[in-house]
Amino acid sequence: MSWLEMLDSTFWITTAAILCLLLLSAFFSGSETALTAASRGKLRAQADKGSGGAERALKVTEDGEKLIGAILLGNNVANILSASLATALLSRLFGANGVAIATLVMTTLVLIFAEVLPKTYAITAPETAAARVARPIGWLIAALSPIVALVRLLVRGLLMLFGVRTDPDSHVLSLREEIVGALSLGHSEGTMQKEDRDRLLGALDLSDRTVEEIMTHRSKIAMIDADAPPDRVLSEVLASPHTRLPLYRGERENIVGIIHAKDLLRATERFLRSGDGKLDSVSDLDILSVAKKPYFVPETTPLDEQMREFLKRRTHFALVVDEYGDLRGLITLEDIIEEIVGEITDEFDIDAEHPLKRGEGGDFILDGGMTIRDFNRATEYSLPDDEANTVAGLVIHEAQMIPNEGQVFSFHGFRFEILQRKDNRITRLKVRPL
Repeated sequence: MSWLEMLDSTFWITTAAILCLLLLSAFFSGSETALTAASRGKLRAQADKGSGGAERALKVTEDGEKLIGAILLGNNVANILSASLATALLSRLFGANGVAIATLVMTTLVLIFAEVLPKTYAITAPETAAARVARPIGWLIAALSPIVALVRLLVRGLLMLFGVRTDPDSHVLSLREEIVGALSLGHSEGTMQKEDRDRLLGALDLSDRTVEEIMTHRSKIAMIDADAPPDRVLSEVLASPHTRLPLYRGERENIVGIIHAKDLLRATERFLRSGDGKLDSVSDLDILSVAKKPYFVPETTPLDEQMREFLKRRTHFALVVDEYGDLRGLITLEDIIEEIVGEITDEFDIDAEHPLKRGEGGDFILDGGMTIRDFNRATEYSLPDDEANTVAGLVIHEAQMIPNEGQVFSFHGFRFEILQRKDNRITRLKVRPL
């Protein structure tokens, strides 16, 4: 049979069918890449702006197992059928050599035009491509759903034989982990500033942290004796850099009220106007009548929940207690906000010695009360904060003792030298990586 006789209508119909199947395979490959690589967050943003394609893309990607099953089924049918037709066609033309030629030709065509080219296009603009292919892919899923369901049952049954159980509603990464990973990747690639990354990570971490981790310890709380003369209370409030101060009676843990500087000044002004106008008469002022009722919170309260409570109550100040009701410290709304935006200072803050200094030899000199989280954020290190909140607390935990000045410890890849100790507290350390 001559070549001209072989190039009959069957040849051209088969060739056209192979080309159509290759186009169909390219569509499936590109759709798979687009719908799996597209960000659901970006699709949601586009859908909120009125994009119907983005809305359909969100819908078809809700069940990833069904989506992948339908696309792979269609793609494999197209590839296998096209390869079979090519083998039959080229075997007719070249005889026994047709199988080898068909394998070479179809591998090249499938690799270039049905895999690499459509996937490359889809990965360059996954959200746009996903919006475009969502409608036909939705039809495909609906048409192949019975077969896909059968394949899914078969696959799960085989996996169960090996002790693997699948949950279609579970995700490999949670939304929070995806965001954290994206922020870290953006910072490492230089597309995001460290400060921006820290602020966003700080906001994400609020639900995982408790008030105990950032509260001001009770030993550092400035308090006022409620039984002190009113004129002395007034002087102490005016001399304090804080606007809110706890009032105690008898023992420091017996908090009976919270005095606000503005409330005290207003009460003093009214008292003077209604009296003889002399400052000495302030000694008759009832301080507790000016104070507000103290607000106590458990030390295990998550920071995001505590922030919502502050906003709901329209207060910025709370006292922290443990499970027995004993005073542990205090926390303010500013403390929580500082976990997001960093240290906030104003003209009334005490200009104390900086808690962290960089030494000449690459080491860090820091205050023992500095939190591990603040140290990590400032230095880009990763000291663990599971067992302690402060750097000094971490040293004591690892050393299983209260170290003396001059002692040196090495753990977690760092060298810790005790510079100062006051009573049972480590007040100054030198830290450097090993």
